[in-house]
Amino acid sequence: MQRVVLSIGGSLINPGKPDVKFLKNIAALIVKLKAKFQLAILCGGGQPARDYASAVRGFGGNEFVADEAAILMTKANAFLMAAALGESAYPDIPYDFTRAAEAVTTTDKIVVMGGTIPGFTTDADAALLAEKIGAKKIINLSNIDGIYDRPPKRPGAKKFATMTHEQLIRLANEYDLRKAGTNFIFDNVACKIAARSKIEAHFINGRDLKQVEAAITGMKHKGTVVKG
Repeated sequence: MQRVVLSIGGSLINPGKPDVKFLKNIAALIVKLKAKFQLAILCGGGQPARDYASAVRGFGGNEFVADEAAILMTKANAFLMAAALGESAYPDIPYDFTRAAEAVTTTDKIVVMGGTIPGFTTDADAALLAEKIGAKKIINLSNIDGIYDRPPKRPGAKKFATMTHEQLIRLANEYDLRKAGTNFIFDNVACKIAARSKIEAHFINGRDLKQVEAAITGMKHKGTVVKG
């Protein structure tokens, strides 16, 4: 059974408060596809992660401590996602990749986890999880419908239908600030991990479930595909 990692942005799960409707809808789709694909989920932190990281900095905390606060929020979102999946979810939230891999290889349940260590975004975590379990595809879900040549809100921004890993790395290097809660489509560590293991990365608007399903099942979609 093909293994696929879903990297679900915290902005979808918790844009300020838990988005119960989104969680129910994405959970229903994941459960529907569970018979054909072995799915593992990595959850981002969203606005709460940014708020907590900012508060830590305001108290004089360094970036390591800000990262730790943000990671706790990703784990809270993982609990929400697992709750939405109900009995289809693995009953524990793995805190490291070894435990996640053990769960993936010993059960048919859907493994859900949050961030791992300071200095790594959940993008990088998703790429490392894919490497660990042998998944050849990452589906990155966010509020953005693909990868653009510049921030999407800037005039003249153009979306890529396809691009290479090397192109993605160059683009990520422009925007990766290595700080908790910063916004960029996929950080440079994640890009390099995906490149070294030749993992396809698909970037989709997570609220468009038809596009999400198309990306998981290998059909054409309106987002961006990174490979080669």
